[in-house]
Amino acid sequence: MTSRRPLTGAFIALEGGDGAGKSTQLEMLAAALRRRGLVDTAGRPDLVLTREPGGTQVGQEIRQTLLHGGEVAPVAEALLYAADRAQHVAAVVLPALERGAVVLTDRYLDSSIAYQVEGRGLTEAQVRGMNAYATGGLLPHLTVLLDIDPKEAALRQAASGGPLDRMERAGLGFHQRVNARYRSLMAADPERYAVVNAAQPPEVVHSQVLASVMAILADLGLAELPGSARRGKHARPAGARVAVAAAAGHAAAAGVTGPAAQAGAGQPGQGLGSGGRRVAQ
Repeated sequence: MTSRRPLTGAFIALEGGDGAGKSTQLEMLAAALRRRGLVDTAGRPDLVLTREPGGTQVGQEIRQTLLHGGEVAPVAEALLYAADRAQHVAAVVLPALERGAVVLTDRYLDSSIAYQVEGRGLTEAQVRGMNAYATGGLLPHLTVLLDIDPKEAALRQAASGGPLDRMERAGLGFHQRVNARYRSLMAADPERYAVVNAAQPPEVVHSQVLASVMAILADLGLAELPGSARRGKHARPAGARVAVAAAAGHAAAAGVTGPAAQAGAGQPGQGLGSGGRRVAQ
């Protein structure tokens, strides 16, 4: 998937297991950025708040099937998530990034890796390969991982009293495996992640999420931070705007699994995965 125009916006994903508070934190983050008068490169307020699955009309139908329908075979489930993501990227994310917007998404690629690999038994190469094709290798500038013990998350969900979807009903063992995979993804590519302890009070979590996001926006020239705070742990090369992986290169390596297989992790052009990515000009 090749964009017709330069991608001048910022792409930020919130990830974590069910019950981590992603939706709440995404709304708090969006409100804080709006209060700060966030503007795009054309000087217009432009902040896109979206989610997966369900960020498009097609995606809403897929979401209904995935979360509230009957049982779905593991490969079919993974392909449906990839189809939702393909439509989401094409119809929402890429157009927004082309016009210089900041895109905040509740879930993205890492959810598929965590849930379909650890939860459903697919290989990481299978999941990465289908998603590389679906998205053209588009990766967020920053992924905020809301980390919480699955037992604590389950208690939160029980206390809320709301109905559980098909994923939320999958059981503690399932969610423990998912949580472990999220942590392994972060460990393999720490420069792309900000990890926040989601067991803290929501206001504390929000302050830490906001600090990480403001740092990357400042680095991209979409927000200003005073003094040395502008360049920090999330620094990217001058002129960098969005991280894109070479989907064809990854597909060729579809027989290789796990972070250790990414021999060039952290270097440009190594494909979709743990650190290897090239920057769109």
